[in-house]
Amino acid sequence: MTDMPAKGGRIGVGMEIYEQQNRRQTSGKGHFIAGMAVGIVTALLVVCVGYLGYQIQKKVEDGSRNSQQVNADNAGQNATLGQAVSEKVDILKYMIDQYYYKDDIDRQALENGVYQGLMDAVGDPYTSYFNADDFNTFMEQTTGAYYGIGAYVAQDIERNYPKINSPIPGSPAEEAGLRPNDIIFEVDGVSTYGMDLDKVVSLIKGEEGTSVNITIYRDGEYMDLAVERRQVEIPTVEHEMMEDGMAYIRIIEFDDVTPGQFQEALQTSRNKGMKGLVLDLRGNPGGSVNAVVDVARMLLPEGLVVYTENKYGKREEYRCDGSNEFDLPLVVLVDGNSASASELLSGAIQDYNKGTLVGTTTFGKGIVQQLMKLEDGSAIKITVSSYYTPKGRNIHGTGIEPDVECPFDAEAYYNGDFDNQLYRAKQVLEDMME
Repeated sequence: MTDMPAKGGRIGVGMEIYEQQNRRQTSGKGHFIAGMAVGIVTALLVVCVGYLGYQIQKKVEDGSRNSQQVNADNAGQNATLGQAVSEKVDILKYMIDQYYYKDDIDRQALENGVYQGLMDAVGDPYTSYFNADDFNTFMEQTTGAYYGIGAYVAQDIERNYPKINSPIPGSPAEEAGLRPNDIIFEVDGVSTYGMDLDKVVSLIKGEEGTSVNITIYRDGEYMDLAVERRQVEIPTVEHEMMEDGMAYIRIIEFDDVTPGQFQEALQTSRNKGMKGLVLDLRGNPGGSVNAVVDVARMLLPEGLVVYTENKYGKREEYRCDGSNEFDLPLVVLVDGNSASASELLSGAIQDYNKGTLVGTTTFGKGIVQQLMKLEDGSAIKITVSSYYTPKGRNIHGTGIEPDVECPFDAEAYYNGDFDNQLYRAKQVLEDMME
């Protein structure tokens, strides 16, 4: 984990202290109640993980009678553990009621902390718990328009903080000066250390016309930015014709509307005399698997697009019939913020030698999450499988290396409006078109 220097006058304060501060801000109950919460989380960990594993396992179609018997045995063991844990939790609750020095304990916050602590203990930043309010907020984000700042966020795995993946063009985030890879240190004074991305987004969103104060960390310095909240329409595809018959299409994210927009952009470019294409996936955080597969079917030859496997070995394949295979020179721009579904597409293009990848190594997210709603309105988002490129590569934690390495020149871009990676992509495409 990479340390960040202390903000303000807090010289010498490392990441460990920031984590402790974040926990104090979240609970606000002091060391004793924090100890109780940790104790409850630890006590619940074994039984809850077993229970979740059992529930997911029931969904897997497995014809093996022996496996079913093992599952039944495990369920019996979990029931025994559940009774013991329940008794211990009752004791801990009694001790809190009897001995904790304050009466104003937020029971709901304590309960939510237990569930979130369980998900955190898995050690996977993409597995998380949503209470009913958080889940409703998360689902509202799928409408395509919201009141926010207009920026995609991603997880900085090394620092365990969220970061700006890319601001949406013309958005309040872009106007305020937010840039890709800015670390989101605090939102309205609340530390974001270890926070799930969806919860970071819920902190940033708010009423139209209000402002949110975001503390970012960039190039060794902290900056406080007040960013206005406005209704943000989320585009997914941009396109234009460049010189010498070169077309440019950028896919910002993979949403349900993306395949249609991409098809329209391709057709428009062909009508304008496209002789080669630069496909820009930089800063693309991913999105819908079905959407990216539909886009891939407009580019790839007949064969496998991607496949997933869960821990039981169940495999699911997504294929292409090759009827719409792209027949012109293709260059794909990628960077360290190209993640998940965008890596799926760029990896397949690379495996089939359908195009040349230019830029820097991608993010490295080769896993799939599933959202599971519970009866009380809460939900969990849990990693359920890994995905593999057509040649069987799982790029989780490593990313996809470009065919042509070209680091981004931020100074030239922000001070001179010169995109050196796009310039290099055009050079590569020009050579391919000759």
